[in-house]
Amino acid sequence: MTGGTSGIGKAFVEALAARGDDVVIVARDAERMQELAEELGTKHGVHIEWITADLAKAEDVTRVADWIEDPAHELDLVVNNAGFGLHAKLLDKNQLGTQRRAFDVMAWAVLELSGAAGRAMVARGHGRIINVSSTSSWIFSGNYSALKAWVRSYTEALNIELRKSGTDVRATALCPGWVHTEFHQRAGVSSDNLPGFVWLDPDQLVREALADSAAGRAISIPSAKWKAAIFVAKLPIATPIIRTLSSKLSSSRQKK
Repeated sequence: MTGGTSGIGKAFVEALAARGDDVVIVARDAERMQELAEELGTKHGVHIEWITADLAKAEDVTRVADWIEDPAHELDLVVNNAGFGLHAKLLDKNQLGTQRRAFDVMAWAVLELSGAAGRAMVARGHGRIINVSSTSSWIFSGNYSALKAWVRSYTEALNIELRKSGTDVRATALCPGWVHTEFHQRAGVSSDNLPGFVWLDPDQLVREALADSAAGRAISIPSAKWKAAIFVAKLPIATPIIRTLSSKLSSSRQKK
C-alpha cells in the first residue's frame, strides 16, 4: 500500500487490517507508519510492516519494486495510491519541478511497481493490483487530470495483458470522486464549496474498490451517483459542458 498513512490509503490499510490481512505500508513518514502499524497491529492482531521511501526518487521506486518482486514476499494485493493535488498552470515554467515530481509519483512509480507486482503475481498464478486514478481523469483539469487519465488507461491495458497470461491476476483502476479525507483540504478545496451529495465516505469507497478488484473489474467507480455522473460525462453532448466546468475548476484552484 503506497501512500498508506493518510486519506484513501489509510482507509485501505485500516480495512485490510480489520479483515485480518497483514499489510506493508510504503510512505515517506516513518514515524506515522510506525504509529499506524502499532495501533492496528494491537487492535486487529495483524502484522504490519513499513518501507520508508520517496516515490519521487527513482532509486526508492526501484528498491520498492525489487522488494515486491522478491519471491520471498508473496503479496496478494498491491495498491498504488501515493499522490498529491496538482493545480499549477501547465505553461508555468516555474512549476516544472512540481510537475516532474507529480509525474514520477503518480505515473512512473505506478508503472514500475505495477510491473513488479504483475510479474510476481503471474509467476504465482494469482493476485490483484489496484491503481488509484480519479473521476477527474474524464475531465480536463490540468496535469492532475492528465496523469490520472494515464493511470486509468495504463491499468486497463495492463488488465488485458494479465488476462492473456491465463492466470487469476487482475488490475483495477480505482476512480473515486470527492472523498471525505484531508487530501482535498491540502489541495485547498473546502467541503463547504460543494454540495453534500457529491462526497463519498472513504470506508464505502474501500469496500466497493475491494469488491470490484476481487471480481476482476478493470474499472471501479464507487457509488451509483458517481457511476451515473461518469456515464453522462462520457456522452458526446456533455463534452462542451465538461470543458467549461474544467476551466472554472482549474481557475478556482489556481487562485488559492
